[in-house]
Amino acid sequence: MENDKVLDIEKLKAFWVTEGEEALRVAEHLLEKEDFSYTLFFGHLALEKMLKALCVETLKDHAPPIHNLVRLAGIAGLKLDDKTKDALIMITGFTIESRYPDFKGTFRRKCTKAFTHEQLLEIKRIFKCIKSHLK
Repeated sequence: MENDKVLDIEKLKAFWVTEGEEALRVAEHLLEKEDFSYTLFFGHLALEKMLKALCVETLKDHAPPIHNLVRLAGIAGLKLDDKTKDALIMITGFTIESRYPDFKGTFRRKCTKAFTHEQLLEIKRIFKCIKSHLK
């Protein structure tokens, strides 16, 4: 029974940080291979996992099983400026568009090398910011 076990917050937080760092490395590898839509999918995962690490630290409990980055940031207690909030809204969309592509391939066509590179730079900026909030 899980309630009988003491939750190791530091271990759980470290798990999410490691997972987030790995997802960011995968995103970089996918960019090198020019697999652009999945680069952005893994970029989203990287931010989601880092935010879950921050949620664990803040809540002293498991992170919620959600994918919306703005909601996770709120639960984690992050104060977002408009630029970062708008970026997180867009990046959250990447997970939906990658998982459930439309018949016309609209998202994949949007994921040019330049667009993907620009978005990954933004993902890395936010990733670094989230990581800086972890104790």
